[in-house]
Amino acid sequence: MTHRERFSEADWAGVIAAPMVASFAVTAGDPGGLVGAVQEALATARALGQARREAAEGSLVAEVIAAWGDADSRTRLREGIRELARGRTPAEATAAAVARLGEIARSVEAAAPDEAAAFKAWLRDIAQKVAEAGTEGGFLGFGGEKVSEAERRTLAEIDSALAGPGA
Repeated sequence: MTHRERFSEADWAGVIAAPMVASFAVTAGDPGGLVGAVQEALATARALGQARREAAEGSLVAEVIAAWGDADSRTRLREGIRELARGRTPAEATAAAVARLGEIARSVEAAAPDEAAAFKAWLRDIAQKVAEAGTEGGFLGFGGEKVSEAERRTLAEIDSALAGPGA
């Protein structure tokens, strides 16, 4: 049985979207302009490429990466991210993304408990890489800090969401 077969259609769509939701949460948590957004998008792409090379065959992470080869999955993924942002302020979009990560984590814990810890660690790693992608503040790339206070708060919120209620 593949991991996909353990999930409902809606839950699987969330699992596939999870890496982008984690990335979006950090980006929306401290919008850094065009350069920052590009750096964070590149960090996400690098993290996904690394997962493609390093994920254990048959793992949930490997199956999620493979699912991205499907054009319909990519279309649903983009629409899901747009829905998180549509009509919301950056703070509201961040909160929605973090809440969605919590829902996805609970789904993975229920359907693939043997993969849950590794999957959640992967999502957290993506979020960390996005947060570290650019320098926040400063002027023309000088000064500033690698991870802003807003990004640290978002990472802490992601940690709580992934850990679950009462954690």
